[in-house]
Amino acid sequence: MAEGDAGSDQRQNEEIEAMAAIYGEEWCVIDDCAKIFCIRISDDIDDPKWTLCLQVMLPNEYPGTAPPVYQLNAPWLQGQERADLSNSLEEIYIQNIGESILYLWVEKIRDVLIQKSQMTEPGPDVKKKTEEEDVECEDDLILACQPETPAKALDFDISENRTDKIQFFKFIEIEELPPIDHGIPITDRRSTFQAHLAPVVCPKQVKMVLAKLYENKKIASATHNIYAYRIYCEDKQTFLQDCEDDGETAAGGRLLHLMEILNVRNVMVVVSRWYGGILLGPDRFKHINNCARNILVERNYTNSPEESSKALGKNKKVRKDKKRSEH
Repeated sequence: MAEGDAGSDQRQNEEIEAMAAIYGEEWCVIDDCAKIFCIRISDDIDDPKWTLCLQVMLPNEYPGTAPPVYQLNAPWLQGQERADLSNSLEEIYIQNIGESILYLWVEKIRDVLIQKSQMTEPGPDVKKKTEEEDVECEDDLILACQPETPAKALDFDISENRTDKIQFFKFIEIEELPPIDHGIPITDRRSTFQAHLAPVVCPKQVKMVLAKLYENKKIASATHNIYAYRIYCEDKQTFLQDCEDDGETAAGGRLLHLMEILNVRNVMVVVSRWYGGILLGPDRFKHINNCARNILVERNYTNSPEESSKALGKNKKVRKDKKRSEH
């Protein structure tokens, strides 16, 4: 296998794993060897009115020099409507040549379905969730699923004006320990995975977050603490990013790839794994990505597909930070 083909194959595998982590049961493998996949997309997961099936085949040259071969399947999709949607997908590819685009395609289709639902049935009331789920965490192993906010932590409002506040704090060069959130753990065959998230704007804060996490005996005793971070450098319009496997080969790179697809910025995710004695095979990467994806969504770090597409098109420069060996 040529070096270029090997690189494309690795990037495809990373994207496939990320898509499976993001979309779960909606993502379906048709033919793994031929790289044919299908995803069912709807305007509303709980109460779908419009649904479309996107089938893709990834050629060897994707994502470097060739787009995915795709097919749109829906009985209602015909004529100009089909042409418009196809043109939108092809425009996304042209704006992001050389990048992984399946996530952008899926979310663009979902946006189209949502707009169609709103036009055909105007003004539906948004259903508000009234039920709360109580999640019990094991006291002897898992941290409470709530943020740690030290007395002098940066007061980030993650849900609103996050970028503006982060840039403000970055400008005045405050390097206090940021607040750390702990996600809901996933347990499979006695192995437990839990994600931890913190907003970061400089490499020093990355080190501070790691040091704080390692003060916890349970986290320090984890078999692996995999992490990745992405920091957007406004002045150079590039990303400073890096990752660490911590003994779980290739896990850090897969985690970073997921963060790239979701186009998150100024954030660090650490996934702790406590090994339970039973080998999980490839499922361990699925759990690592699921933990990370869940906490990023919960803390509102994921962008709309339009924002992701624009960002990928404008900010393709990436500056890899020097590898650190403190942890």
